[in-house]
Amino acid sequence: MSYGTTEPGATANATVHHVEDTADSQLGMQTLLDLANPQPRYRTLIEQGGFLQPMPEFALTFAAPLTEFVLRNHQVFSSRVEMHLGNVRPLIPLNVDPPQHAKYRKLLDPLFSPKRMDEQEADITRRANHFIDQFIDRGWCNFSEEFADVFPASIFLGLMGLPEAELKTFMHMRDGILHPEKIDPASTTDFERRAAVLNATGAEIYDYFGALIDERQKQPTNDIVSRFLAAEVNGERLSREEILDIMFLFMIAGLDTVSDSLTCFYAFLATHPDHRRTIVDDPAVIPAAVEELLRWESPVPSGPPRVATRDVTLPNGVEVAAGTAVIPSYGAANVDPTVFPDAFEVRFDRAVNPHIAFGGGVHRCLGSHLARRELRVTLREWHKRIPNYWLTPGHEQLEFPPGLRHVKDLMLSWA
Repeated sequence: MSYGTTEPGATANATVHHVEDTADSQLGMQTLLDLANPQPRYRTLIEQGGFLQPMPEFALTFAAPLTEFVLRNHQVFSSRVEMHLGNVRPLIPLNVDPPQHAKYRKLLDPLFSPKRMDEQEADITRRANHFIDQFIDRGWCNFSEEFADVFPASIFLGLMGLPEAELKTFMHMRDGILHPEKIDPASTTDFERRAAVLNATGAEIYDYFGALIDERQKQPTNDIVSRFLAAEVNGERLSREEILDIMFLFMIAGLDTVSDSLTCFYAFLATHPDHRRTIVDDPAVIPAAVEELLRWESPVPSGPPRVATRDVTLPNGVEVAAGTAVIPSYGAANVDPTVFPDAFEVRFDRAVNPHIAFGGGVHRCLGSHLARRELRVTLREWHKRIPNYWLTPGHEQLEFPPGLRHVKDLMLSWA
């Protein structure tokens, strides 16, 4: 993703944006919740200084230099925050600061290296075509439910060494954490009901992976859990709780972010035939197309909050008090004109694309290589088999629910 900019020393402008209940603050909060067409709002927020503090101890960065500063200064902005996602302990390595963070990344990064993803290419390709097979002859599909949701979950099962029969169980656990309204519709507006779904699902996840860890301890395989049990970092093995905390995060990150990205990508391509034809006519452009669509769509619109460990002055002169939770907007940073020429144009020929769709700093997404591979394989295999498609008539109005940026019930048709 990218970052917006504010001129150094622009304290007067920044002071205005500290005021609560201003129109700018309302715009900032709307940007967090209304994800249908956020790019124009990103532009406005960047132009207005790129920083908002709607209330004490809560702020947002939209300008690139400010977001970059927050992400890359872990000594000042800590990731040790409560996520309230049904977990009872920190998610590893997301909620862990250096130097302890390095211990986990040293173990985890090799498991998701480009070389390891090369080894997964054939399996990812097979799974993509398996799901396309289910609906290609029909001439239409609910892309969100029939492909975007199940494809990454299927790959996750493969990495875990688990059978496809577990797909329904994994989808239920994913929805319980990230889409609790699917479990209890009242949780959309009732926060107590929402918390109940999250906590119950969190307990299910701990029980499920706890049983899997126990099984792999007795009978190791070649899956990730078995590797965790055997791995040593600085002469120490991971504890059972540490493995559980890693698996909880994998469950969330591995099953949903690629799903969300796919719905955003295909909504764009279904409504921009020139871009779609570029992919069909020249598949070599797919890697660049993936990067540009990640930049433009920013399916993870904002990163987890970082909490200021002390009073700190941002690059634009704004003072942030110790204890303030700062949410960095990846989406705004990715359309910052000071970072990206023609920032509001989607260009598959963009030669330099330093987006931060996968975050930045030490907490940059460790699964980025897997996510890229899944997205590239999907664009390649889909457009070989379904080169021309569009929004199904009667379903042109797209719904982007709050949360991670995704399209609910993306209905596609083809000849």
